[in-house]
Amino acid sequence: MLKDFGKRLRGIRLKRKFTQEKLAFTMEMEISQISRIERGVINTSLLNIIKIAETLHISPCELFEG
Repeated sequence: MLKDFGKRLRGIRLKRKFTQEKLAFTMEMEISQISRIERGVINTSLLNIIKIAETLHISPCELFEG
């Protein structure tokens, strides 16, 4: 489940032309944390999911659809 979430996040991020660095900088988060989320290594918080969605200008639900 975490890996699927990470794959969706990566796909959306790339589609929106965000690098991991740009996403992390905009969110005031470490690049390594974005990487760990995308690889399914960590279970990120609901607040981070909302921040990611807002930064990418999508609904949080889009990160779970697939």
